[in-house]
Amino acid sequence: METNIKEIKIEDCKQFVEKRDVNSNKGDFGYVGIMGGCNMYSGAIKLANLSSASIRSGSGVTRLIIPQSIINSVTPYLLEATVFPLEDNDSHIMFSPSNIKSSLEKIKALAIGMGWGQSEDNKEILKYILENYNIPLVIDADGLNTLSTMDNKILIETKCNVILTPHLKEFERLSKIGIEELKKNPIKYAEEYAKNNKVILLLKGHTTIVTDGKETYYIKKGGAGMATAGSGDVLSGIIVGMLGSFEPNVKLVSVSAYINGFAGEIAEEKYTDIAMKASDTIECIPEAIKMIRNS
Repeated sequence: METNIKEIKIEDCKQFVEKRDVNSNKGDFGYVGIMGGCNMYSGAIKLANLSSASIRSGSGVTRLIIPQSIINSVTPYLLEATVFPLEDNDSHIMFSPSNIKSSLEKIKALAIGMGWGQSEDNKEILKYILENYNIPLVIDADGLNTLSTMDNKILIETKCNVILTPHLKEFERLSKIGIEELKKNPIKYAEEYAKNNKVILLLKGHTTIVTDGKETYYIKKGGAGMATAGSGDVLSGIIVGMLGSFEPNVKLVSVSAYINGFAGEIAEEKYTDIAMKASDTIECIPEAIKMIRNS
């Protein structure tokens, strides 16, 4: 069933990084949300990286939705993002429809699951959002692990534009196909899963694959220096940041992955493949955007 797969090149990115009207305001570029964190995996820097990547990639406002109990560990790392604390139980966000509704007010796109840990409340929260919202929803990390315990029927029936960003092990959990089998033909299995479940699937790897089962792109950007904690979180931040301004589709997600990889290459050149960290990629997003504009 493999589609005609295309490589994303620098010229494909130009339309997504055009100069903005001087009369623009933050509302023109979308309120986006990032929901995650718990005490065990509070990852204050991780969550700060996510919000920073989102802002660097163009969101007008980034709202970090986190458990109340970790707010003091996260806020020292935040400058530009806003914080929306939610009532929690043992540091996991408690499921409350009214609280979820308040946290998602005005939100144009949401990334969910980073540093979330595992709890029954997470399952109820994800289920509630999938059943009641019509927004682009980027599911990553523990969000993917939560999703893997649920019936795929919820993906087929949701009004959300779902974007999944697994690495191979997470994709194994989602697809119930062994990792060795997935390695034999990752494009085929990615396309089948995306088509059958009506999602955009970004399968991370040395070559990143993005597909909705009808249209497929691959991205050969990045380097060994990106094999470090937090790099996947930066990618999710870039995707949700760009969703503040653009409609969700395979090309937008692919361009987000290209910008992430391009910024990572620039960071690796500056800091070496050994010394660079995830936040270095974020620091180099502006330079990547400049180079795309000038290409």
